[in-house]
Amino acid sequence: MLRPSTQRYSVTRPLYSEDTFEDEHAKVYRKHKRLLDHFIQYFTCTSERAKNTAVSLLPIIGWMKIYSIKDWLLNDIVSGVSTGLVAVLQGLAYSLLASISPWYGLYAAFFPVIMYFFLGTSRHISVGAFPVLSLMVGAVVTRLVPDEGLPANITAFEGLTKDEQRILVSASLTFLVGLFQLGMGLLQVGFIVMYLSDTLISGFTTAAAVHILVSQLKFVLGLTVPGFSGPLSIIYTLKSLFTQITSTNIHDLVTSIVVMVMVLGVKEINDRFKSKLPVPIPIEVIMTVIACGVSYAFNFSENHGVDVVGKIPNTFESPIAPSLQVFQMTAVEAFPIAIVGFSVAFAVAKVYSVKHDYLIDGNQELIAFGASNIFGGAFKSLAASTALSRSAVQESTGGKTQIAGLLSALIVLVVILGIGFLLEPLPKSVLGAVVIVNLKGMLMQVVTVPYLWKKDRPDCIVWVGTCLAAIFLGLDLGLAVVLTDLQFALALFSVFLNLRQIYEPEGVKIFRIPSPIFFANIDFFRDKLKDAVGFNPLRILRKRNKAVKKIKKMIKKGELTLTSVQSEDESNMEDLDKPTDYSDLPIQVNWSADLPANIRVPPVNIHSLILDFSGVSFLDISALKGLKAALKEFIRVSVDVYIVGCDPYIIEKLRNCKFFDDEIKTSIFFLTIHDAMLFIHESHPPKTVSEEVNKTV
Repeated sequence: MLRPSTQRYSVTRPLYSEDTFEDEHAKVYRKHKRLLDHFIQYFTCTSERAKNTAVSLLPIIGWMKIYSIKDWLLNDIVSGVSTGLVAVLQGLAYSLLASISPWYGLYAAFFPVIMYFFLGTSRHISVGAFPVLSLMVGAVVTRLVPDEGLPANITAFEGLTKDEQRILVSASLTFLVGLFQLGMGLLQVGFIVMYLSDTLISGFTTAAAVHILVSQLKFVLGLTVPGFSGPLSIIYTLKSLFTQITSTNIHDLVTSIVVMVMVLGVKEINDRFKSKLPVPIPIEVIMTVIACGVSYAFNFSENHGVDVVGKIPNTFESPIAPSLQVFQMTAVEAFPIAIVGFSVAFAVAKVYSVKHDYLIDGNQELIAFGASNIFGGAFKSLAASTALSRSAVQESTGGKTQIAGLLSALIVLVVILGIGFLLEPLPKSVLGAVVIVNLKGMLMQVVTVPYLWKKDRPDCIVWVGTCLAAIFLGLDLGLAVVLTDLQFALALFSVFLNLRQIYEPEGVKIFRIPSPIFFANIDFFRDKLKDAVGFNPLRILRKRNKAVKKIKKMIKKGELTLTSVQSEDESNMEDLDKPTDYSDLPIQVNWSADLPANIRVPPVNIHSLILDFSGVSFLDISALKGLKAALKEFIRVSVDVYIVGCDPYIIEKLRNCKFFDDEIKTSIFFLTIHDAMLFIHESHPPKTVSEEVNKTV
């Protein structure tokens, strides 16, 4: 802090009117391009642009050039096998949500993966069936082909069995979802996902988890319950369940309970000892094998009336053309499915891209998933996205690229063509139990409600409103609440621009935020802040931590110089995001000087960052988390951050939400830019003329 004797505020400057101020400080105007300029730029082709376009449309070209067979291939093989086993089980289980035969879920773990391998920008997500999407597809399937009564009047249904009619609806819907996603990707509207807040998505996915839980109870209890769709469908389903509760199949119930207890217990062990286990214990696969063996040995299907998976064809079925009549009847549902599938996949991909330090492209992801669903729909696949648990397996087992995804598809191929018959005695109650266990993460989101109520009641109301609407009105109408909030976000969205040229002393960057910060623009804010300072603090932090590890290793070995520097093992990327650990380092590292062993770390050309919050009137929970992460990134690379002109209401909200800790303190707030500059000059005195001359010489 400033010494008491120097805590004085003194300003001497000319008297300014707006006119005289603008004469001395010119405004910065953006050059607005005409429509013709955009047209010419879009259709201008150069060799560099053609190369970039090819890499953009086929991201596989980019990462294959840097693929290290020695360092990555073994990891991808282990990850691919592990993910493939999980994908088989989840494919069978999630197909039940769509009210179609189980083996069609396996197609979702094969065909879309092949297409995403070439077109996707994420190296770590596992493409395939996703429970929320499967449930939304199932609602459409049961609406057009109900369990009881006549199907919809569709010409293509003539001569088909009920199962074949449902497959036609599912495949056509998947094809249409792919068309919507591909169209949005070509129109470059991938930015739409930034307008879906974390709070809102959390409420929606929690409601979806409730729907999924209720839909699986009929398999766990061994009951026959007709499918319901539309508002209050969950109430009708529960009513049908309770009226038949006395007819519960005890063998199904006991089997489900045993599977759920075992899977939950071992998953807890996996989470607690993940740093010590080379790979997570594949308990779901183990329990499936045991359940198949027990069911076959005791002939559960015939002796005890247990509903099993049944015949699995050992070949791929012929592709089919989608039905235009189904397109017309499902267009309203297809668009929300396309949005939800892409939003979830992009959110997961973004987490892993930040963790492993590479870029993903929202528009290219839309194109990739669009093409994947079109390709999959033609081969009767379910709508594809990514499942969080399956992607976690692919990443945590060491997967480096989508080669792991390709290998997982090969495992699925082996099951379909070779050993699928071994899964025929598998009870559907086991699949239902696996689905319910995997809902734990989504259902546990409800614990955020008390926190939101205490810290941000508007966000809490959004969460509860979205969740209740999706539960009682159905997922399609519930998503309408999401899209209503999207319109609100679009109305509030604004850009960050400094309208005037301002003087910035050497080593200081002043960044002005002229609007509220909330879920829709927090990522834009962070990107613009990085552009303004000219570097990515998280990337520099990781390079510094790698450099410190290398220097410590050199000192320990007694090496003074190294001819080459090998890249550090990045298996534990979380350690690289923590503050640099200088313990056990007998020397002080000057990051502005040359480092030993040809270690290269990008320089940081500022020591202080001032954020002008005078225009910030609102800050929500999502933005608060993003702001805290951004500030810590700068603080950890030795950039002092100061916030000026902040509304007292926002400071109080930051206190209530536990924003401050050992790294971010309340002392970073100042009343004005001038106050912050006085403090910075005290901490970092400006160079004298002789120092500047010596630096030049």
